[in-house]
Amino acid sequence: MRTIVTNTGTWVYAVVGDGPIDADLPPGVAGERVRVIEAAGLTAVVGSVPFDTFGDEALHRNLEKADWLDDVARVHDGVVGAVAHTADTVPMRLATVYSDDDHVRATLSARRTAFDTALRRIAGRAEWGVRGVADTSLPRDNDDEPSSRADIELSVAADANDVYTALLEAAVAGRRREPAAPELAGSRPWMPLVSTYLVERRRTGDFAAAVSFLNRTYARLELELTGPWPPYSFTGIDEDPGPS
Repeated sequence: MRTIVTNTGTWVYAVVGDGPIDADLPPGVAGERVRVIEAAGLTAVVGSVPFDTFGDEALHRNLEKADWLDDVARVHDGVVGAVAHTADTVPMRLATVYSDDDHVRATLSARRTAFDTALRRIAGRAEWGVRGVADTSLPRDNDDEPSSRADIELSVAADANDVYTALLEAAVAGRRREPAAPELAGSRPWMPLVSTYLVERRRTGDFAAAVSFLNRTYARLELELTGPWPPYSFTGIDEDPGPS
């Protein structure tokens, strides 16, 4: 039996349920035509990529190049986003590369339960981001506010906690990044709130209205709403491709 060795691997963008994807998908990270692999009632959205750029050693080098990483991440997210416009989508971690299509099929079969669970969790839902930029300027003497910057920072941190808790009421789930200490922000704006939420699509208007209301309520927090995004933060999938 002859062993056929190829110089390409299979980059996985996302996994969806069984059935056709009704979308014109953009080219992939290597400029390749994006295609699908079906197995175990699941569909993986993939592309063939050259190992000399996307193999283990090459990836290790290239991922240290900020411009290269930004470009690849943008293209990867563009493909995932196009898929998510037409189907409930489990996005895969950037640089999930298998040695060939058969390894993708084997993974879909072996992890069918995990993918099915993730697809049920995100069905009819999308991810939204909310971040809050703090205003820690000192008040005028006649303002009825804390008078020291340290007290203001404590007050704003408490406000950020309140905002996160309030938005959870309008969402299915939420995640929040641990805020950095104000002094570590340096010359950049301090963001005591960097959070993501899984929101029912039918409640998008309610969620946006809640953000707007809280933005008016908490004067020292400027809230920014972004999305909708594919639910990267809420699939519960460990995308390690395993042995290649």
